[in-house]
Amino acid sequence: MKLRQGVAITTTEYGAVLLDERSGTYWQLNECGAVVVHALAQGRDGEAAVERLLEEYDVGRAEAEADVAELTRRLVEAELLAP
Repeated sequence: MKLRQGVAITTTEYGAVLLDERSGTYWQLNECGAVVVHALAQGRDGEAAVERLLEEYDVGRAEAEADVAELTRRLVEAELLAP
């Protein structure tokens, strides 16, 4: 998966912001969400995003997998991710 064309990502002091240039809506992401989205934006899969979370944060694998799956699901529903 990757960000759909027309979706911009900007890193902020607190994480990141995704802007859907089609609709003008945006998503504000915390630091963990930003790590996941940056991995996906680089064309990596969900497992790579999980590994990044495990490297950067004190979190268990099950929690990281659940968080990546939930964020990915929401981004797909919002049509911000493309297969």
